[in-house]
Amino acid sequence: MSEVKISAAEVNKLRKATGAGMMDCKKALVEAGGDFDAAIDVLRKKGQKVAEKRADRDSSEGAAAIKINDANTVGVAIVLGCETDFVGKNENFLALANQMAEKAINFDNKEDFLASDFGGMTVAEKLVEQTGVIGEKLEINAFEKLEADFVGSYVHINKIGALVGLSQEEATVAKDVAMQVASMGATTLSYKDFDPAYVASETEARIAVIEKDNIELGRLGKTLKNVPQYISMAQLTPEVIAKAEEDAKAQLAAEGKPEQIWDKILPGKMDRFISDNTTLDQEKCLLDQKFIKDEKQTVAGYVASKNVEVTAFKRVSLG
Repeated sequence: MSEVKISAAEVNKLRKATGAGMMDCKKALVEAGGDFDAAIDVLRKKGQKVAEKRADRDSSEGAAAIKINDANTVGVAIVLGCETDFVGKNENFLALANQMAEKAINFDNKEDFLASDFGGMTVAEKLVEQTGVIGEKLEINAFEKLEADFVGSYVHINKIGALVGLSQEEATVAKDVAMQVASMGATTLSYKDFDPAYVASETEARIAVIEKDNIELGRLGKTLKNVPQYISMAQLTPEVIAKAEEDAKAQLAAEGKPEQIWDKILPGKMDRFISDNTTLDQEKCLLDQKFIKDEKQTVAGYVASKNVEVTAFKRVSLG
């Protein structure tokens, strides 16, 4: 039996539909006897075989992609994962990630998205097909959706994506805060969101780490780190603040500072006390972090100066 003649146009059509290489497309068409749909199935089965072989591989590289609707009220952020940075930077791979995000905005969760249609197959099947095309394990490693009165975003070199919801339209503020989210990795809006048990556990753990470090620093004759009593504003009750102020006054008196100038010195000391004892907030709470574009103010202070509120945020990243 003679080999089926496959035209260049047919090969190109299959390549455009699947992203597979020219030779792979030609082989699939030959195997399928020139039947276009059957050739797609051939490539899909090849992808399944590759996917099975690479199931235990780590897809920690890839690309973050974001899509926001035309009304700027809904946004989705995903991470399309692959195995190597080389593939993650490939133009076709980045295009696929953006196509996936375009589809993802229509769904509320990853499961429904993976089961949805993508050019005649499900998204999950498309990932398997492209695993065969690219030769690396592909997965949707992150899926986050956000709705707000106004949604803005920021993507950092295709590695980190951030969505921010505001109480009203302020595109510049939304981008600034999204950059903050991407850069500083907050996990919650405010210290008010913390569970008391979590704060207590973190306090104990952090103090233990500092005390251990101080043993080594002391052995080396170096300056010891400050051991805080607290790590969150959630712990700084009015009683704690009042006690800290009394201690500061006692220190000023012991230093022989005239009482009439205490009012000029105390605010700075109290600011330092709060800063030293809210390290958890500064790391984890978006609104309580120092604003990366102006570290003299917090993110909360920045957005307040623009008469807008941050209502929610989402962050995705590789790994």
